[in-house]
Amino acid sequence: MNLRHLEHWLALAETGSFSRAAEKLHITQSALSRSIQALEDELGGPLVDRIGKRNELTPLGRSVLARAQRIVHEAAELKQGATVMQQGNLGNLRLGLGSGPGAVLMTPWLVHMARHYPGVKVSVIRGPTELQLQQLRERVLDALVVDVRRVTPASDLIIGPLYDMPAGLLVRSGHPLLARYPDGVPFEAVLEYPVASIPLSAEVARMLVARYGPQANPNDLVSLQCEEIPSLLEAARQTDAVYLGILGPARDLLAHGELVLLPLLPRFNQGARLGMVTLAGRTELPVMAVFRRFVAEQMGQVDPLPEGDMND
Repeated sequence: MNLRHLEHWLALAETGSFSRAAEKLHITQSALSRSIQALEDELGGPLVDRIGKRNELTPLGRSVLARAQRIVHEAAELKQGATVMQQGNLGNLRLGLGSGPGAVLMTPWLVHMARHYPGVKVSVIRGPTELQLQQLRERVLDALVVDVRRVTPASDLIIGPLYDMPAGLLVRSGHPLLARYPDGVPFEAVLEYPVASIPLSAEVARMLVARYGPQANPNDLVSLQCEEIPSLLEAARQTDAVYLGILGPARDLLAHGELVLLPLLPRFNQGARLGMVTLAGRTELPVMAVFRRFVAEQMGQVDPLPEGDMND
């Protein structure tokens, strides 16, 4: 079976158009049609129904699609791995980082690679965990570091090692809540001020509601929301907003007294569970070993949980 024919078929299935697929592949439309016809002849049936200007996958086409994707991806990785081995280099690394891991790891990782491995190409992509999981499965990304509470365990994913990261509520030094409630701040008092947080998982939302009641539902509680933790921390530093999230990215601000931990009553006992996610059965490039060591060192202040342990 011709690998090029499978690549052409995947482009057609992805775009749904012979013209757009041909443009993506940098070949003529007639050449693409011949390639698809040759694949159909070899498989013994049509892969796509040509209905006017529309193209729809046939039942055979749908069954072939997933296997063709695996074959093409494996062939690409085989070629890339052979090239890396022949050249004796580490390969290139494409990472997806969630909001918390991005705030903790991204800058130190880029500095580390620029300083120690300047010849390695590193790409860091930020975005919602759900999108990054899709990109991992499509081989756009090589690995993720995310809050694994947002990841549904699946047979094609390897999750671990895991690290529990403490979280809490932070306010600026001199915040009115600190003066009004020196012995502990009731949760109801927090509601008087804007709460700044990243989007929270459904599991964390359930934990908050269970501890503080319906008023802690993030849909109602959070009024300042974005994926960038440094921006949320800065909002808390400059205003009376209350930051809700992991404490690691605020280490320097806490050390200099610009932010302080809010003594909430009852005590806030939540945290993030960060972990690396990779694709099962995928051959890792040598540079992944560098990244794994780096993450372990950066998270060295907490002990990793056993792989696959996602229970409290």
